[in-house]
Amino acid sequence: MIPGGPRNSRQMELMMRRMGMTTEEVPDVQEVIVRTRSKEHVFRSPEVTILTVQGVRTYQVVGKPEIRPISGAGPATGPAAPSAAPAAPTGPPEEDVRLVMEQANVSREEAIEALFQAKGQPAEAILQILSRSR
Repeated sequence: MIPGGPRNSRQMELMMRRMGMTTEEVPDVQEVIVRTRSKEHVFRSPEVTILTVQGVRTYQVVGKPEIRPISGAGPATGPAAPSAAPAAPTGPPEEDVRLVMEQANVSREEAIEALFQAKGQPAEAILQILSRSR
């Protein structure tokens, strides 16, 4: 907390509003799942708050997660098992392909190839294309 700053939650809320910050609780959240390549963090009945600062929304999830591995082998368990199969990407994300196409003025195929060569990094793919056209 800031020395000499607000002493109670009402004062803190007023100060946050003056700085363009708002918070909003998301009611009745049943479950939040954070999925990585190798595991899932499953929060059951978490507290979820949205913090908006200058138009950027940040979600805060508070609770104790159940951490479980994601595995393609073995029996399917729980509601998350069917969605594990589509997680394997068939190519770069569509938004990355469009970005490379627009910024480097190339075809879809060239953008995809550049993204593969740049290991999925759009900025690197754009730089590669622009540097070879000089």
